[in-house]
Amino acid sequence: MTALLAKKPWLIEFVLLGAIWGASFLFTRLGAAEFGALPTAGLRVGIAAVFLLPLLLARRQGLALARHWKKIFLLGMLNSGIPFACYAYALLTITTGLSALINATVPLFGALVAWLWLKDRPHGLKILGLLIGFVGVAMLAWGKASFKPDASGLSSGWAVVACLVACLCYGISASYTRRYLSGVPSLVVATGSQIGATLGLALPTLWLWPAQNPSLKAWLALLVVGVVCTGIAYVLFFRLIDKMGAASTLTVTFLIPVFAVIYGVIFLGESVTSWMLICGAVILSGTALSLDLLKRRQPTPLPR
Repeated sequence: MTALLAKKPWLIEFVLLGAIWGASFLFTRLGAAEFGALPTAGLRVGIAAVFLLPLLLARRQGLALARHWKKIFLLGMLNSGIPFACYAYALLTITTGLSALINATVPLFGALVAWLWLKDRPHGLKILGLLIGFVGVAMLAWGKASFKPDASGLSSGWAVVACLVACLCYGISASYTRRYLSGVPSLVVATGSQIGATLGLALPTLWLWPAQNPSLKAWLALLVVGVVCTGIAYVLFFRLIDKMGAASTLTVTFLIPVFAVIYGVIFLGESVTSWMLICGAVILSGTALSLDLLKRRQPTPLPR
């Protein structure tokens, strides 16, 4: 394990990011139930921006944001504003587990976008890993989605479509970051993107603000999802893109459903079946292959 960490020092950050984003679906659902979809997304990015801006100024990186603000603000809507609104809407209808499972398709979108846009063609092992990871997600999600309207008249089919739109946005934004913002400090990108998303969602948030004041639980849920699952998480995310590349970083979404199941057991008393464990193993195996973690170490050439 020590040798693996020495060879791939970003691995701890990679797993930590998966753990943090695995919790975001739970907190988003708690907030959206009382705030509604767009106010939840608007508050999430607004809280993250307020959290990150003092850190940016303390490190005297404001000038870097000023130089790249247009591209970073656009990234904010692609990577935060639109996806967060989509997931908040979806979580009003479908479960956190199912939304996390759909989110695991992000690497497929990311790899496709990187291939078409950046000409970053994945090699055999990475393609195999992506396919194995997707198979694991499909096994876990089989039969979970229902397209019949619920009691409130909402259809889970539209919720699934919203999740897929969010996944496509994530795939585009990763390559966008690599193409236009490579070398820009991760804190600058994370802070600026949240400010851009906040500005983009400000009017819808105010217009659709709930008539009844949400509970303390809902406020606390959005505080956690804004500070931890957005502010801190995006600093890690953009750092990993610089270290690993866009397509490889997006495979973190294969870990998110695994963590979401663990949180469900610990905090909601949900049960774990043997089938879930098997699917989780398949997902982790696909992630390892796509990141070259299972690649054989090449022997050291003998001196000539």
